[in-house]
Amino acid sequence: MKRCILFFILFYISFYSWAQLKSPEQFLGYKIGTRYTPHWKIVDYFQYVAATAPGMVKLQEYGQTYEGRPLIVAYVSSSENISRLEAIRNNNLKLAGFEGTDKGSVTEPVVVWLSYNVHGNEASSSEASMLTIYALADPSNQQTKTWLKNTVVIIDPCLNPDGRDRYVNWYTSVAGKNYNPALDAREHKEPWPGGRTNHYNFDLNRDWAWQTQIETRQRMKVYNDWLPEVHVDFHEQNVNSPYYFAPAAQPYHEVITPWQRDFQNIIGRNHAKYFDEKGWLYFTKEVFDLLYPSYGDTYPIYNGSIGMTYEQAGGPSGGLGALTKDGDTLTLTDRAIHHFTTGMSTIEVASKNAGKLMTEYQNFFQNAATKGIGNYKSYIIKSSTQDEQRIGALLDLLRRNKINFGVGKPANIRGYNYDNGREENVSVTSSDIIIPSNQPKGGLVKVLFEPNTVVVDSVTYDITAWSLPYVFGIKAYATRQSLTAGAEPSEALVQNGPAEPYGYVFNWNGMKSAQFVSQLLQKGIRLRYTEQPFETAGKIFDRGTIIVLKTSNQYFSNLWSVVRNLADKYKVQLTPVTTGFVEKGSDFGSSKVHGIKRRKLAMLTGDGINANAAGEIWHFFEQELDYPITLINQADFSITNWNDYDVMILPNGNYRFLSDKSQTEQLKSWIAKGGHLIALENAVAQLTRMEGTIKLKKAADTADEKESYQQLKKFENRERDIIPSMTPGSIFKVELDNTHPLAFGYPAYYYTLKQDDNIFEFMKDGWNVGVLKKNKQVAGFVGSQLKNRLQDGMLFGVQEIGNGTITYLADDVLFRNFWEGGKLMFCNALFLVGQ
Repeated sequence: MKRCILFFILFYISFYSWAQLKSPEQFLGYKIGTRYTPHWKIVDYFQYVAATAPGMVKLQEYGQTYEGRPLIVAYVSSSENISRLEAIRNNNLKLAGFEGTDKGSVTEPVVVWLSYNVHGNEASSSEASMLTIYALADPSNQQTKTWLKNTVVIIDPCLNPDGRDRYVNWYTSVAGKNYNPALDAREHKEPWPGGRTNHYNFDLNRDWAWQTQIETRQRMKVYNDWLPEVHVDFHEQNVNSPYYFAPAAQPYHEVITPWQRDFQNIIGRNHAKYFDEKGWLYFTKEVFDLLYPSYGDTYPIYNGSIGMTYEQAGGPSGGLGALTKDGDTLTLTDRAIHHFTTGMSTIEVASKNAGKLMTEYQNFFQNAATKGIGNYKSYIIKSSTQDEQRIGALLDLLRRNKINFGVGKPANIRGYNYDNGREENVSVTSSDIIIPSNQPKGGLVKVLFEPNTVVVDSVTYDITAWSLPYVFGIKAYATRQSLTAGAEPSEALVQNGPAEPYGYVFNWNGMKSAQFVSQLLQKGIRLRYTEQPFETAGKIFDRGTIIVLKTSNQYFSNLWSVVRNLADKYKVQLTPVTTGFVEKGSDFGSSKVHGIKRRKLAMLTGDGINANAAGEIWHFFEQELDYPITLINQADFSITNWNDYDVMILPNGNYRFLSDKSQTEQLKSWIAKGGHLIALENAVAQLTRMEGTIKLKKAADTADEKESYQQLKKFENRERDIIPSMTPGSIFKVELDNTHPLAFGYPAYYYTLKQDDNIFEFMKDGWNVGVLKKNKQVAGFVGSQLKNRLQDGMLFGVQEIGNGTITYLADDVLFRNFWEGGKLMFCNALFLVGQ
């Protein structure tokens, strides 16, 4: 009897509290859209809903941002489904082929994942997330109760809390008592670097596959543990743009299935029904394509989901209210309600089509595992000591994406050579890595490894080439023959045992070497590098080999213990040497062996600088190289004592001081006295203003064309008319002079991502280290008018001015920090050039 009474009391308390679930307005004290909600309050509301409706909502904190803000997801479904959430998750993985031989059940609930606010200053969607979780958990909402019987909804209310709070805090600080809808008002003019990006100014919406950022890595672990059937990425766009939803624009990648295409239409028509009822404007099939693999719509699609982007007008210019070109006032409330509507419509359509979604989802993975995806059935990564560190970085990326790989079995086959673009015989060894296409993630494997992506429409939203062998700069083959992958390779043993040698030497061939050097220099240990190959102790060492000697370090206590411990940490193999007399090459006391000075580095940042470009470098120094750098605002250039710095880095940006003669002379004087300038991307083009530097390669003469009828353009073709003169991210093979320190650790070539038409005349008084010759495009789209221009010019070079140098890196060697092949070149510029 007592147990029955206790049961009814607990039931009454639970039901009463659930029935009294507060709306966002009741909880926050204001209506959604009348002010911006800081991230901590959004988290508070989600925690409140989970605590008040525990039978329907489960909350998970899956990580923290760089600035320490929590990252959370909420699981919302019927009480029956929530009680067996782990079984539902496991079933999803069984359907995808990741849980043994059990194929799973297509009658289990469908999983819908809603991702909000990946761009921090597109802030309406996090507001909508609170409306969404309330509508789903509200006990009086009979409609959502029905949907949740066969649907689990996963809500991530804010993918980018650091960026969101940067925007929200700024807006709150500049807005008046009443918002001003005039777009000229300061509340619509967000300052540099803006809230779009995370702490390191990274665009998290372009990081799904590469997972370079801490927010993405933590989130993708959870995502790949679920692999939902439907995923929506909520965004904002220009204030004057109507709402955008699926179906997406061309180009669609060829691995996208007919069902994935068809369902985009099904869901789009359902959204249109609700928008038509309200008289809201919208558009589909334009601008937002499905090609680049690292977006919040494409990555899910390549992993079996129905991936979609929804775009609401507003963004950083939206504020609480903004006057549109039509004379209407677009409010934050409007924006939140629109996102709420498409979110709920998505859940509705998924619930009504759950059986078909589950069946097609299972088919996607089964077809990949049994048949393989695409013409190439296996990808071979050739084992190489020179490439060892870059191969290790690639394998880490594959593990994060749950892509299967293993060592090969000896065989002689035909394969496509990424280096020369030809089919040829290849001998597979037991040290090579095999990535088979016939695996659950076969679709993603094809997308990431195919030598050249088929682009059916050249008007695309991002880069058109990203094949991983080029990105990582490693030797690889694609073969039409199915190869069996063995076990994952065991990690190479590094044995740096006790010794008291004359010195140690180690190879300079990847980021682990660079990280090791970074730490040795910061410890005060003096290093040398050789500009010539040499042979000692029966081993051959290439240019750039790092040498640690007792000489110059004789007063460093526990020298070899510190060196060996750091080498073990970074898994760098040391070779002890007993003499400075080498068997071949230059002895360690030769003028061909140079000391490496610990340099003090600075980077210009602030207004005018591309925030993403500056962020790549900042992140690289702090999170990868772990080497100190000083960030200096461009506005303070003339008042900075540059004698305190050895290296100045100019990221992609607009440098106003280069138009000022006195400041330009100040820069040249600093270089001549021994300063080292490193310019990247468009900063290189702007240095052409400085007398005595490089020159842009002139465009071909088009006089005949100007007199032709080709100049008569149609208005409706205005977007496509620029295609012949553009390259939206394509890969070229650059010829390297790897006898120069800028190219140490590389073969005689490098694969670069070209995103503009900048190419420079060969220097007569400098070193043309990386040059483009004829017909060197290997992947991606290049407009017909650019093909002849992008040849016979310099992309990477070093110019000596007095006692200093300028290093020209015309392309982004750190692109989004996933372009692994370029990182060593940047380190060469930091540590070796000009020493």
